[in-house]
Amino acid sequence: MRRNRMPPHPSLHMTEQNNTPAPQRGRTRRKVITVIALAVMAWGVWYFTRMSAGYPGEEAAWVRIPRSATVEQAKDSIRAALGNGFGSTVANLWNGDVEASHGAYRIEPGEKAWQVARRIGQGRQTPVRVTFNNVRTAPQLAELIASRMDFSTDEFKAECVRMAGEEHISQEQLQAEFLPDTYEVYWTATPAELIAKIRSNYRKFWTDERKRQADTLGLSPLQVSVLASIVEEESNRRDERPKIARLYLNRLKRGMPLQADPTVKFATGDFAARRITGEMLKVESPYNTYRRNGLPPGIIRYPEARTLDQVLQAPAHDYIYMCARPDGSGYHDFTASYGAHLANAKAFRSAAYGAK
Repeated sequence: MRRNRMPPHPSLHMTEQNNTPAPQRGRTRRKVITVIALAVMAWGVWYFTRMSAGYPGEEAAWVRIPRSATVEQAKDSIRAALGNGFGSTVANLWNGDVEASHGAYRIEPGEKAWQVARRIGQGRQTPVRVTFNNVRTAPQLAELIASRMDFSTDEFKAECVRMAGEEHISQEQLQAEFLPDTYEVYWTATPAELIAKIRSNYRKFWTDERKRQADTLGLSPLQVSVLASIVEEESNRRDERPKIARLYLNRLKRGMPLQADPTVKFATGDFAARRITGEMLKVESPYNTYRRNGLPPGIIRYPEARTLDQVLQAPAHDYIYMCARPDGSGYHDFTASYGAHLANAKAFRSAAYGAK
């Protein structure tokens, strides 16, 4: 007898691993892929936006990466200079090559993050300007210059000593060749490279014509610089300096001591002194022109090129005495008469100190 068989239960033909219908599984995969693609696109847009963002500062900023910096220190320098937002983006884009990136970089407003990072990574520095004027002493100059460069004050001083010794010239001669001006160099320049640039400017100043003028006065270029430094210290009035220069040239020609108060201040180190006292005049120093005839051995400040020219081209006159005017104008009264000079000095003391 034939037995009736029940058809198999549909559930017996479904696998135990996946009970989701095939069409629904396809839709789920597509959703996942879409979400991932959108996330990648969003990240890409975000990253591109950050990378192409311009520096938001209103003024240019400087990024400086010192020669001894680590990777993290370099990144900190970038962030400190450009801000945590833009600076962090640049730091992350930067290739991390500290040796190649050693230098100073001027970042302009609107400059793109990727451009900044690439420029730093390739070491394409921006030249810096080193300007000095109104400086009196060599230590002051060394400190000022080192503050603008990636070397120390001691390294600069040591190079001055080394260079003078190698060339067999005095420190006084070397210092006289530091002509005040603005010098454009890379921040990473060595002391020797910067000094060479400054001295090159000094040599260009001393044309054959200027050397002839100095020779006519009976002075060497160093002596012209020394006299110019005294003239600058004597008066802030530029239009009066040629007359002062000729007064001292007259004294030198006559063999008279210069008796220049600024040299006494330099000898004592008391640049703020308003009056030269008897004790100050007793100081034993080659820079005390009350005790030593002739010019001091070196400059008492770094004179400007225009003052050197004022010495070389000083107009002729016969004055050998000068005294500050009592009106406080900063100008001087000049005379060839000692008696008239005493009267001028008395008038000045009375006005300035109430002295008789």
